[in-house]
Amino acid sequence: MLDLADLVSLWGPPQRADGAVPNLQQRLGRVCTDSRLLTPDDFFVPLRGERFDGHRFLASATEQGIQAAVVARDSEIPIPRNLLHWTVDDTLKAYQQMACLARRNLNSAVVAVTGSAGKTTTRELIRAALAPLGAVQASVGNNNNDVGVPLTLLGVDEQHAAVVVEMGMRGPGEIERLSRCAEPDIAVITNIGTAHIGRLGSREAIAAAKCEITAALSPDGLVVIPAGDPLLDAALAQCWSGRVRRVALIDDDNTTTYVADDLGEYNPLTGRISLGNHSYNCPLEGRHNARNFLLAIAVAHALGVEPSDLEQLEVEVPGGRNRRRQIGALTILDETYNASPEAVFAALDLLAAQPGRRFAVLGTMLELGADSVRLHKAVIDHAATLNLDGLVVVATGAEAKAMSDASSKWPRFRQVETPEQAAEPLIEWLRPGDTVLLKASRGIALERLLPLLPQL
Repeated sequence: MLDLADLVSLWGPPQRADGAVPNLQQRLGRVCTDSRLLTPDDFFVPLRGERFDGHRFLASATEQGIQAAVVARDSEIPIPRNLLHWTVDDTLKAYQQMACLARRNLNSAVVAVTGSAGKTTTRELIRAALAPLGAVQASVGNNNNDVGVPLTLLGVDEQHAAVVVEMGMRGPGEIERLSRCAEPDIAVITNIGTAHIGRLGSREAIAAAKCEITAALSPDGLVVIPAGDPLLDAALAQCWSGRVRRVALIDDDNTTTYVADDLGEYNPLTGRISLGNHSYNCPLEGRHNARNFLLAIAVAHALGVEPSDLEQLEVEVPGGRNRRRQIGALTILDETYNASPEAVFAALDLLAAQPGRRFAVLGTMLELGADSVRLHKAVIDHAATLNLDGLVVVATGAEAKAMSDASSKWPRFRQVETPEQAAEPLIEWLRPGDTVLLKASRGIALERLLPLLPQL
């Protein structure tokens, strides 16, 4: 925890126009960036965006009794005379500096997680795997960016034994900033896929951006990655010369061409993973989640968790991810939150392992740039190898045409433009006992289909 005096090391002495002498030995209050959530004795960080400026709320925040604030040097909004404040060049950077200072005061281990797919799921698996150590602070929801990572770090207190920070990105340099904020002890990269390839241009650029997670990794820290990706290994070698632990499933592709430090065997019938002399119940379905669980096991072992404490974990993931629902006599695999090609392949493989008739509703995958049409076709080509019983595509434009052309031989296929329109063919096709996968990028809002599915 920080005192107000600690902030002097960042920005020098604070100011207060009315001349009152502040007590800098008092404990730093809750740090808040949202003026709507302010309570008395909070420390206010007014942020700026394209359409908002938190400085507009300095007066009302002061009236609410906030403890202090930071203020941008170039702000033209009047500062209340009785507001204790520090003047800084950039309030967002100041927010991250506060989080980094708080992190350096921690006795907790900090684990950072990134990757093209499976970040949030792996974060929750690691959170559960570290629970035997004590209370675990972890990112919540979408708090994986320049604002969310500091929020997570500033929420840690003496009771927490570990912190799990998710790091997302939309372009190069973002994860480096987050790494310098969190200064992790362990970094986890779930995979290198094609998510955001439209912004970064190539998988090589994506790999380099993800490996920025090592920018402020402790010199004696550890990187945990899936084995068998030469592109990831090459990118990591450019920026990290420390310890690396690689995990894989025993029958993954190309297992004969590389060596994994942890080589597990997954039994989809029992949902268990055998690793060394121990057998673990995989908390989530599917081979892709078994791989993610191996990453979590490696982190837990590195931090001293006993294997016996990991044999029966329970994990609750946020909505729209790895969610199995029952709607009447239908089983719904709810993957509506987001989608990348690799995540869609994994979800389709999970669908193919279900008993009975199996249907998929697949929506557009966004931010794929010039590779978009090719990758949408590849998804349908993969689905065609799985002998599914029907497919609905929610897409428009060139992606819709590519997916429709690749689906020409399906016995049941329909292309629609909105999630609501997908209900019509499903109502016609579905029978009690069927399983339906819903998977699309967040912008498609495929969850709007859920209340329209038939109650069989």
